[in-house]
Amino acid sequence: MTLRFFHRALVTGVAAALVAPCAPAQAAEAAPTPAAAAPMLSLDTALRQAREHAPQLLQARARTRAAEARVDQSASGLWPQVQAQASYSRQTRNFAASGAQSVLPGAGETSFDTEGSYTFGVSATQLIWDFGRTTGQRDAAEATATATDADADVTDRQIALDVRTAYADAQAQKHLLGVAASTLENQARHRAQIEAFIEAGTRPPIDGLQARTEHANARVQLVNAENAYLTAKARLNLARGVSDATDWDVDDALPEPVPGEDSALALLVDDAEARSVELKALSARTDAQSRALGATRGAYWPILDATTGLTEGGPGLADMVWNWSGALRLNWPLYQGGLTTAQEAAARHELTVSAGQAEAIRQQIRLRVEQARLGVRAGKAALEASGDALLSARERLALAEGRYATGLGSAIELSDAQLALTNAAAQKVRAERDLTLARAQLQYALGME
Repeated sequence: MTLRFFHRALVTGVAAALVAPCAPAQAAEAAPTPAAAAPMLSLDTALRQAREHAPQLLQARARTRAAEARVDQSASGLWPQVQAQASYSRQTRNFAASGAQSVLPGAGETSFDTEGSYTFGVSATQLIWDFGRTTGQRDAAEATATATDADADVTDRQIALDVRTAYADAQAQKHLLGVAASTLENQARHRAQIEAFIEAGTRPPIDGLQARTEHANARVQLVNAENAYLTAKARLNLARGVSDATDWDVDDALPEPVPGEDSALALLVDDAEARSVELKALSARTDAQSRALGATRGAYWPILDATTGLTEGGPGLADMVWNWSGALRLNWPLYQGGLTTAQEAAARHELTVSAGQAEAIRQQIRLRVEQARLGVRAGKAALEASGDALLSARERLALAEGRYATGLGSAIELSDAQLALTNAAAQKVRAERDLTLARAQLQYALGME
């Protein structure tokens, strides 16, 4: 017994001496050469860039400006309508001989001889009263512009959610890349250790084959992790509306807890409804429909306006006379085939639709808040559990390495411990990502910036 123990101790010492020079060399060979530090892209910078460059938000803002321009378009009918005219015409002067005209020269004669005539004029028409038809259209356009602006806010919140989601995914892929690099480094160290033991004759050659296989698999996993990180950064570029290269890094800082994330569901739902830009947009759109309904009802009544005009005309530019005219007009469309009645009915039904949409939005808000709140709670628990699992996996690997170095453990035990550590580290990264995504969803559901 004493001789066997002495022999094992001697072999272990020789193997340790062999591992000492080999392990750093293997690790240096496996690890990539450190590159210059890449510029860091923070979440705040990504959000700012998205609000400046995202095509969806640029389109939403353009729609808002177009809606504001339509307000002025609808209000134009309240102002005087001024027109200027100028014309030159030639025509024949043939007329039939009848009555007093029969004594005029050329009466009853016809020819293609023509005479020229110039006419210049300016006229103005001012609406006096149309029973709220024009003012209702203007007010409806104003409410529609408010709704369009609220729609732009909805787009802004959605873009912010997309950026936060893409950023969280890029962070996770960066951390998984670190896990893959750490795994490759460990596998290189294990391979050097095992090859030293094989050379000392204390381990079978099959252990070396397994170590080389696991080392090669770790290299493949590192390549895949690098590709996944680059892909995630490309998606983040898309989310923030830029076409830059991906030679930058996301930072490692996880977002702060959402204020009130542990509050009761009812309080969170009330806050979400108070901040909801969807409800704000629908309220403005409903107001626009109500005002449009009033404008439609004004079509049942007459339109009163005044018009005036000044003209100057004559056969030549040096031989012209002026005339003035003015009129007060009352136009009452008594029957238009049921057009106004049908328009009024359609507007009333649109108001009913809006009422149903408001209730549907409130239900969606409650569902989003509840799902995000549960996601945050589950994410916290999963993150805590994954942290404990990672600590245990590290301790297990340390024990497995020690047992293998003393000849008490097997290569399979060492491999299993390394795999458990890799899985635990990846599980913790995924737990961090899930918690980050849940908090981003909660921010979106609560209508926070």
